[in-house]
Amino acid sequence: MENRIGAILRAGVIVSALLVICGGIMYLSRYGTVGPAFAHFKGEPERLKDIYGIIRSALSLHPRGIIQLGLLCLIATPIMRVIFSLGMYAKHKDSLYVVITSIVLCLLLYSLIFVR
Repeated sequence: MENRIGAILRAGVIVSALLVICGGIMYLSRYGTVGPAFAHFKGEPERLKDIYGIIRSALSLHPRGIIQLGLLCLIATPIMRVIFSLGMYAKHKDSLYVVITSIVLCLLLYSLIFVR
């Protein structure tokens, strides 16, 4: 079980790092010579404030969308670990750990979806 969890965590970190690096290279190749405009503050674009907008932006090959998708993958990595652990505990019929892991999963999903 530990080896599989380690593989899930490694894969998640590698995928997210590759996405962030690719997005960063694209961003710097397009906007690397443009100086910052300190006189005007621009917040995060609306399209990058929710999961679906980030996915659409990344699929459209916008560099910031790809970077954000990499960060989402990094956030999703421990959630996938908890889901995998839940499945393994259920397979082994360990009801105490199924309950505890379910609570942890619910808290993670709640904080991801509803807390802004």
